Amino acid sequence: AHAVLLLDQAGWHLSDKVAVPPNITLAPLPPKCPELNAMENVWQFMRDNWLSNRVFRSYDNIVDHCCDAWNKLTEQPWRIMSIGLRDWAYRS
Repeated sequence: AHAVLLLDQAGWHLSDKVAVPPNITLAPLPPKCPELNAMENVWQFMRDNWLSNRVFRSYDNIVDHCCDAWNKLTEQPWRIMSIGLRDWAYRS
């Protein structure tokens, strides 16, 4: 099997020190294009709906809220699918 892995332009994703197996091709996304990275849209949805406009009491409180938001999202697979859909990807 062969996999293509999309990655953003974060320095640790593009390091020469990363050993990439021969059956994986790295495909970096263009810089400054978060709209092409579906995970950025997931984080934005979570911030907009469950993580914004609040004051966190501690680091553990932040982690707890993030875990709760993630669990809410994973209980809604249809929502994850709709966040990741791109109209332009299906045009022919």
